[in-house]
Amino acid sequence: MHSSRITGAGRLSALLAVGTLTLTGCGLWQAARTSDTAAPLPPPTTSAPPPLPPRPFELALDGVDPCGLLTADQRSQLGFDRAPLPGAEVGFSDAATCSYRNTTAKVGARLALITTESMGVWTDDTAQVEASPVVIGDFPALVIKTPGLDLSCNVAVDVAEGQHLDVLYRDDGGQPPPPVNQLCAGAQRVAEDALASLAAPEPSSTKPSTPRPTKPQ
Repeated sequence: MHSSRITGAGRLSALLAVGTLTLTGCGLWQAARTSDTAAPLPPPTTSAPPPLPPRPFELALDGVDPCGLLTADQRSQLGFDRAPLPGAEVGFSDAATCSYRNTTAKVGARLALITTESMGVWTDDTAQVEASPVVIGDFPALVIKTPGLDLSCNVAVDVAEGQHLDVLYRDDGGQPPPPVNQLCAGAQRVAEDALASLAAPEPSSTKPSTPRPTKPQ
């Protein structure tokens, strides 16, 4: 058995040697003939995503309390039954954040008010994520998935020049954990509610306040 393998390998080497000599003699002729008869390959087809619309107006995040974005009614509808927990996002210059939790569905959300980077930070060459364009509340946004990480999904909303709202929606111990598309849908819903609060007029008070922007007529 061993000797037959050697013999077979020797025969293969001989065939390859003969083939090499044959190609050396007629290789140029074959290449010329192939170039005359072979049809050119069609160019690769790519489909670019549609461009995002411009912001309808500016919703600056400076001085906004992230834990005040979701009202008690909104938190109830979203199933968030734990008190909001303020924090900071170190990766974005200690941007103000607020975390929420749904202990029944075992999911959680975190809102981050990024005032030092535009939404484009998620689409540059170093982001290493999959960003799909969407529109949330008339604002351009991105649904962001991280390859190899199926337990969370981000939604970034372009709310103002050089700023964006970042919503992280994650599994919080579900068995089994929800699929990533479900997490992305949850992140979009939280982003919609947060945008509604940002754009809503502030209640009247005796203190002077800056009115919220309105959509152009």
